[in-house]
Amino acid sequence: MPTLTHRLPGLRLTDHFFNIPLDHAAPEGETIEVFAREVTSSSPAADKLPYLVFFQGGPGFAAPRPMDDTGWLKRALRDYRVLLLDQRGTGRSSPVTFQTLARFTSPQATADYLKHFRADAIVRDAEWIRRELQGEGRRWTVLGQSYGGFCVTHYLSAAPGALEGGLFAGGLPPLDQPVDEIYRATYRRVIAKNQRYFERYPEDAERARRIVDALSERPVLLPSGDQLSPRRFQQLGLDFGASDGFERVHYLLEDAFVSGPSGPEISYGFLCGVEAAHHFETNPIYALLHEAEYCQQAASHWSAERIRAEYPEFELSPERPVFFTGEMIYPWMFDEYRRLRPLKAAAEILANDESWPRLYEPAVLRANTVPCAAAIYYDDMYVERAFSEQTAQTIRGLKPWVTNQYEHNGLRADGERVLNRLLRMLGE
Repeated sequence: MPTLTHRLPGLRLTDHFFNIPLDHAAPEGETIEVFAREVTSSSPAADKLPYLVFFQGGPGFAAPRPMDDTGWLKRALRDYRVLLLDQRGTGRSSPVTFQTLARFTSPQATADYLKHFRADAIVRDAEWIRRELQGEGRRWTVLGQSYGGFCVTHYLSAAPGALEGGLFAGGLPPLDQPVDEIYRATYRRVIAKNQRYFERYPEDAERARRIVDALSERPVLLPSGDQLSPRRFQQLGLDFGASDGFERVHYLLEDAFVSGPSGPEISYGFLCGVEAAHHFETNPIYALLHEAEYCQQAASHWSAERIRAEYPEFELSPERPVFFTGEMIYPWMFDEYRRLRPLKAAAEILANDESWPRLYEPAVLRANTVPCAAAIYYDDMYVERAFSEQTAQTIRGLKPWVTNQYEHNGLRADGERVLNRLLRMLGE
């Protein structure tokens, strides 16, 4: 595909497409396309700057689409050319959707294909792109947001010689913790977030109960035609880890009811908002591989579903307040989300697969020589701080910045300041 360049005020955007093996261990086999957007300032000298590669959070989400010269991108472009990588399966890279996966003739074939979409494959894609763009001998700096930090940690384990520096924004992963321990920590964080939410908006306790009661009394259909079940409603808590997450949920609940011909009923606007809040169907890698991203030589066996039983706070019963869940994937989602239903059997295979290779090598990380700096968010709901601090201690030379000034979305909320501090730490 020809290289295209577009311009925005102060920015130059160049499209890059790369034909890359699906399985890097079988380079003569099937290939996929991986897209990366190079962003530079409009300065003539920008082409001489080194690269900063951005790894998006997720898994299963495309890189940001630049709108203007603001936020963390503005700060980055002072020193770098930025490469926004659409990780394999996302965005303009060969997409993984319910439509593209329909070509497979069996759940096993679907699962076998999806096993090539974890952080290890994403990093090998980045290495392929690095060699093609700038040659084997030149290194670059990487920035990982959330799950992107998981990718950067694998990069430090697998190909540290390719890196000039590593930056983390809320994405230092647990290195050795079993998946069940990770979800226990996550549930505890989500309980604390619920308590803070209802302290801020105490009237929402009654609203949430009223909504759950209405959903339990009779079927309520979303605009897609799916039924909105009480447990699907609970998934709105996924937003609680962001700085504006409480407000997004609160303002949605405020408008939950209207007066219909037979009395109060759940509003169409509320139903549209609930549907728009979740991206499981448009970004199925997130649902299919979220637990697998924690698995190393072990299966998840639907960890979030099993561990949820240890926390009665999330039970839906008249005697309990309604608590929202967080960043958890449940097997029932492959029944209730219509675009996930065809993937149910493949999801079951992936959840029970024990052959996932290791992603991190603590011995390599303890010998690390790549300068690294990490923002660790004190109250992070998605990436457990205690585990991140352990990882920070393992990666030799990594400089941690533990802060309660930001939630998990610090790079999005105040990106220029966050990245400026990380780069300053990197250079110290």
